Amino acid sequence: MRGTPTVLHLDMDAFYAAVEQAAKPSLRGKPVIVGGLGPRGVVATASYEARVFGVHSAMPMAQARRLCPNAAYLTPRFGLYRRVSEVVMGLLRELSPLVEPLSLDEAFVDLQAGGAEGGAGRWPAGAARAVGERLRRDIRAATGLSGSVGLAGSKMLAKIASEQAKPDGLVVIPPGTERALLAPMPVRTLPGVGPATAQTLRRAGIATVGEIAEAGEAELVRLLGRAHGGALYAMAQGIDERPVVAERDAKSVSVEDTFDTDLTDRARIQAEIARLADRCVARLRAAGRSGRTVVVKVRSYDFSTLTRSETLRGPTDDPAVVREAAARLVEGVDTTAGVRLLGVGVSGLADFTQEDLFAQAGAAGLPGARPPEPAPPPAAGGAGSGRETEAVRHWLPGLDVRHARYGPGWVQGSGLGRVTVRFERPGSPPGRVRTFAVDDPELEPSEPLPPWDGQVSEPAIRPNVMSSSEAGAPAPGTPSP
Repeated sequence: MRGTPTVLHLDMDAFYAAVEQAAKPSLRGKPVIVGGLGPRGVVATASYEARVFGVHSAMPMAQARRLCPNAAYLTPRFGLYRRVSEVVMGLLRELSPLVEPLSLDEAFVDLQAGGAEGGAGRWPAGAARAVGERLRRDIRAATGLSGSVGLAGSKMLAKIASEQAKPDGLVVIPPGTERALLAPMPVRTLPGVGPATAQTLRRAGIATVGEIAEAGEAELVRLLGRAHGGALYAMAQGIDERPVVAERDAKSVSVEDTFDTDLTDRARIQAEIARLADRCVARLRAAGRSGRTVVVKVRSYDFSTLTRSETLRGPTDDPAVVREAAARLVEGVDTTAGVRLLGVGVSGLADFTQEDLFAQAGAAGLPGARPPEPAPPPAAGGAGSGRETEAVRHWLPGLDVRHARYGPGWVQGSGLGRVTVRFERPGSPPGRVRTFAVDDPELEPSEPLPPWDGQVSEPAIRPNVMSSSEAGAPAPGTPSP
């Protein structure tokens, strides 16, 4: 444990929903819910205005609609969320070389490794708080969004502090106060305590972190085993020696979709598997990785889940090889009763590929080395899939469009051959709503405008949000001459 609160945890507030509110002026201050919009979709993020009604992440979307029927329900725009996340992570890396991202909207930072304030690891009183406050100001200036910051002497306590700081706050846990702070908290507060561990502790009469500390290490080892029990006892004392790790090596890459209606047609299932395999390989290549084990996940109508895997002779990032392996795996699964979810993943990751990729397909007894024809798109998208290219075709709520006469806007809803669009952009007043035929030739899908569009100077954020291939190209949403 450190004697100074130099471990920082940043958690952006209701990130997906906040990005949507920043980019869509008419939604600011109103309940916004982002997630899968189909009957089996789930909530990815709810704005704080929606949380007042009891809506929260991972809730079934149907339940959210019952609790908050007047909210704006939007399809996720993950490309935009990643772009905003890059800006935020860039600001964190200015503080220290040791930044450990946990997700698009959450990260740990080792301020001591930066050494900017105290030098040589010496941090005067109040220096960490000043850095945290400055970070929050910089994030708001660069993105228009708010984040909550926790500062403590360890990762566990910094995360607890940021949770206490929500929304849009900063909490510092001074060294020496850890045990008093933790004592009244429920056992689920500690990392590694899930439902099963909590139930085991509850049966032993242990409900709070303070009661874990009082029980003693020997009792915890008896209940949970040496490794888990010993680690839990240390954390109950406020001791957490986990370092901030700048690079977290991924163990696998996977994608999955839940479908609005159960799939029973074998041809449709194989087409979905092929499409998922292509998406998985695209992610694999984007990460600069390859893998040698292909995994297929099949969840049936009754929520029973099967996984099947096949290990190849060498690492690959070839879509044909992954498609063929996934097709063989799903062929051996009984899907006659109906499938609600399919997934394809690749594990055993490496930084290289086998030279003769197509030889793997031949070695498996498959005819020829030519990749199969691309699978046709399914008739309906899976709930919560985030497939923006397919979603645009159906004009799903929240996605970006551009009209030849009215400029950029976003889809509010569609049906009965009509699509309703609100024409506004970040930094503008709430815009007007207009309705068009779904096949209106003047209406087309568009790239999303970032929340800072028209609010901050482009040079301040360009290095963090544009790749070299984008340099010199007009900004998304720029009117044609």
